[in-house]
Amino acid sequence: MSDEQQPRRRTARFPLLRSLWSLSSAEAKDDTEAGRSIVLPAQGMTPPLQQVLRRLLMALAVLAVTTLIVWFERDGYRDNAHDEVTFLGAAYYATVTLSTTGYGDITPVSDGARLTNILVITPLRVLFLIILVGTTLEVLTARTRHQVRIHRWRSRMRDHVVVIGYGTKGRRTIETLIGQGVPREQIVVVDPQKTAVDTASSDGFVAVHGDATRSDTLTRAELQRAARVVVATQRDDTAALVTLTARQLTRHASIVVAVREDENVPLLKQSGADLVITSSSSAGRLLGMSMASPHVGTILEDLLTYGSGLDLDERPVTRSEAGRSPRELEDLVVAVVRGHRVLHYTDPQAATLELTDRVITIRQAVPSD
Repeated sequence: MSDEQQPRRRTARFPLLRSLWSLSSAEAKDDTEAGRSIVLPAQGMTPPLQQVLRRLLMALAVLAVTTLIVWFERDGYRDNAHDEVTFLGAAYYATVTLSTTGYGDITPVSDGARLTNILVITPLRVLFLIILVGTTLEVLTARTRHQVRIHRWRSRMRDHVVVIGYGTKGRRTIETLIGQGVPREQIVVVDPQKTAVDTASSDGFVAVHGDATRSDTLTRAELQRAARVVVATQRDDTAALVTLTARQLTRHASIVVAVREDENVPLLKQSGADLVITSSSSAGRLLGMSMASPHVGTILEDLLTYGSGLDLDERPVTRSEAGRSPRELEDLVVAVVRGHRVLHYTDPQAATLELTDRVITIRQAVPSD
């Protein structure tokens, strides 16, 4: 067996070692750099400061137990500097013994004290060292584990959703996506604010901290392999730059952008956006309709709030529905999607449904558990 085959067979038995072995030097460097900006969902880990304090208390407890043991058996010890072993001397002996310093100025001389050192003090010394060294090992292990998690996440992400901006618009977008059945692990959040990234991570999402107008930030979010991109930034000029950068990284992903002003819609379309939503105009039209007809405004607000009352839904046509009229379906059909065209249900071309069509319906909302 060659030397190259032996370590590979060893690592095959251990998943963690296998994952580390599979990391090339370039990939490991990328994962290390990505680990500084990618925040994975928390898995119930104890905060680092709390871990250190807990280990410190454990070490102090071992030291206190050892001091008491020596103090109770002080008659079996000889102190070269004093006539008898004091409590301070017992604490001193426990400290230098557990730390393996061992100056030899206080030594066990009786058989009982020596037997206690063999059966009790030595195991306590080993435990003390495990506690101290274990803190360092745990920090290194946690860092390695984090890099392995990032490497696995980056290798598995396909056809996911990247939401740029975790403000009010971004959070509402994610709530709607989850209500429509998109898994949390298929959503990646990108935001320049560290507080927003931490909030997204605590909410159970993978978050990337960085400027979304930079291609390296979007690359860390694996945008080049995403299926959908939502741009929900606070400024329209930022949205245009983000859209340009995102479209350069991916040609197949659907990009939906939210802007404030109608005059910026053509610019976003030229930048590569598939759909542009004007938040201020939409809100203004909703306000106007609510003033003219409060009931119409209530229904529109209901339709826009997913999971409450009535919902707009898009689904494929079933085999039993193919060849029928949209008006014959049990669901209330408002439009038919045929190819890249959206046809009103009264359009003559949509009079007969085809198996490749999709229908946009209004249905009773299914309450979430």
